[in-house]
Amino acid sequence: MKTLLLARHAKSDWGDPAIDDFDRPLNARGLRDAPAMAHRLVDEGGGVRLVVSSPALRAITTAREYATAFGLEPVERPELYAASARTILAAAAALPDEASVAMLVGHNPGMSDAVAELTGEFVELPTCAVVTCAVDIDSWAELIEGSGRLELVRAPRS
Repeated sequence: MKTLLLARHAKSDWGDPAIDDFDRPLNARGLRDAPAMAHRLVDEGGGVRLVVSSPALRAITTAREYATAFGLEPVERPELYAASARTILAAAAALPDEASVAMLVGHNPGMSDAVAELTGEFVELPTCAVVTCAVDIDSWAELIEGSGRLELVRAPRS
């Protein structure tokens, strides 16, 4: 059994139109929500063993909060920036098997679409939402569309 957490980055700052999308930082709400959600996951006993993130500033900043809360360093994967559901699930299928509980941090619409592809249930993820999916597999390489079960959806306002 594997557990995959799919997370959308925290709220980003749109205040400066000169900043490239990739380089947008978190806004004040995002800077509050990301550590709060990270502590919530730890309090729930999530046991995350690996955090993999898009390298975009808003995503990796969010991922660092999660990783730090679990005593980890996030791993950046360029393919997760603005990724499709297919790319996100391929990244999950490439995870190391020793990480039985792993988190991917990225962007919408890809993250919401990945939840739907994996579980058959569509959830529109607000910023800083984290979805937990149980996957009845022995190896991440076995992960395929429809192989997961939606267990829990968390959002900062829920």
